[in-house]
Amino acid sequence: MTKSITADRIMAVLTLLALLSGGALAQSDSASRPAAPATAAADKQASEKQNGDKPGEGSRTAHSDSSYVIGADDVLAINVWKEPDVSRSVPVRSDGKISLPLVGELTAGGQTPLQLEQEITKRLANYISEPEVTVIVTDSKSQRINILGMVVRPGTYMLTGSATVLDAIAMAGGFKDFAKQKQIYVLRANADGTEKRLAFNYKEVIKGQNPEQNVRLLPRDTVVVP
Repeated sequence: MTKSITADRIMAVLTLLALLSGGALAQSDSASRPAAPATAAADKQASEKQNGDKPGEGSRTAHSDSSYVIGADDVLAINVWKEPDVSRSVPVRSDGKISLPLVGELTAGGQTPLQLEQEITKRLANYISEPEVTVIVTDSKSQRINILGMVVRPGTYMLTGSATVLDAIAMAGGFKDFAKQKQIYVLRANADGTEKRLAFNYKEVIKGQNPEQNVRLLPRDTVVVP
C-alpha cells in the first residue's frame, strides 16, 4: 500500500515538472519571435541611412547626364519626387521648348539634363517644398545622322563624339559596288531652314589630300553616297 502511494506521488511530481517545463519553453519561444523583425527593421533603417533615403521610403535612383545636350525631338522623362501630377514624359518641340504643369513653358534645347533639372527645380520651389527633380533622355532623336545611298547599311545612326564623314561611312559598313566615291556629299541644315552641300572626295581624303573635307558631323546631317 505504501509503495503504491509513493509511486503515485512520483508520477504526479513528474507530470507537474513536465507541464512547468512546457510552459517555460512556450514563453521562451514567444519572447524570442519579435527579435527577428526588430533586427530586420534595424538593418533596413541602417541601409536607408547609408543610402540617403528617408526612413520608411523606398530607395530612389537618379540619373543625370552632365554632357549630353538636349535637342529638338528628344523625349524627356521628367520625374518630380512624390509629385505624380507634375511628373511626365515630354517631347522637345522643334523650337527647343517643353511645357510642364506649374512650371509652364521653358527652353530645354541647348541644355544638359542636369541644367534642366536645376531650372525646373528653381521654378517648382514656388509651389513645392524642396522639390527633387530628375530628367532623363529616354529617346535622343536629336543626336542622329542619316547615311544614304550606295553603302552596305544605309539608315539613321546615333551621332557619337566627334564623328566625321569617314566615321559615318564606316558605321554604314562601307561602300557597295559602283559607289561614286569621288562625289559624296553632306547635306546640312542652315538656321534659316535652307540646306548647304559639303563635298567629300573619298579618294582624295584617304590619300591625305584636302583633309578639311572630312568634316565633323553635326546632328541631323545627311551623308549621301551616290
